[in-house]
Amino acid sequence: MVAFDASEALTPYRAESGYGAILFDRERLRQAGADLFSPAAWGERARPVGSGGRGGAWFVDAPFGPAVLRHYLRGGLAARFSRDAYLWRGASHTRSFAEFRLMRELLGRGLPVPRPLAASYVRDGFQYRAAILLERLMDVRSLADRALVAGNGAPWEETGRLVARFHREGLDHADLNAHNLLFDGNGRGWMIDFDRGRLRIPATGWREGNLRRLLRSLHKLRGERDQGEVEADFARLRRAYDLAWKRGC
Repeated sequence: MVAFDASEALTPYRAESGYGAILFDRERLRQAGADLFSPAAWGERARPVGSGGRGGAWFVDAPFGPAVLRHYLRGGLAARFSRDAYLWRGASHTRSFAEFRLMRELLGRGLPVPRPLAASYVRDGFQYRAAILLERLMDVRSLADRALVAGNGAPWEETGRLVARFHREGLDHADLNAHNLLFDGNGRGWMIDFDRGRLRIPATGWREGNLRRLLRSLHKLRGERDQGEVEADFARLRRAYDLAWKRGC
């Protein structure tokens, strides 16, 4: 459970397809409207993000700084029935509001995540659609990209320590993959994409599940690299993770 933050601001609005609300960081935005979440409204200042995820994300050159706009989209079998509609269970349970508040909690704990700027939903009967606007991290590349380019020179130990740090705070990442770990040229790392993530009491079961998912993604994204190379690199990551965990990160 993430507590309410006094620096949040909430504003309701009406859309063509229903009614909704926007939750935003009033320290960064003086006001927030529906146009914040419309790529068409941004025009040439919005450019599609090219790698990772299911689409539905744009880099935005906003007056308050570089940002990333992401619409929540379904994957797998559910996407055959509706690509972007979710069952309404109350505003606090919307994907966008939950992720916005989780990220603010992680920031408050000193963890390296992008700053969430605004989140929205539009309700239409028993369904809703959602979007989130985040601070963009500049001059970074994903672990997936660095692994393909640098191989065993990628930041494997840094990744292990980064994941351990989040796990120590109880962050169970719902989709820990090599696209969601970003590094700059100095080896400083960030974690992104906290949709469906949650804070839990640290336990072996879910921590190991996160790590297995990360390993699967490295195999899937290995390109022309041999599976043995991937396993060896992950072993370095895992040793750094275990050492950081034992030391209390």
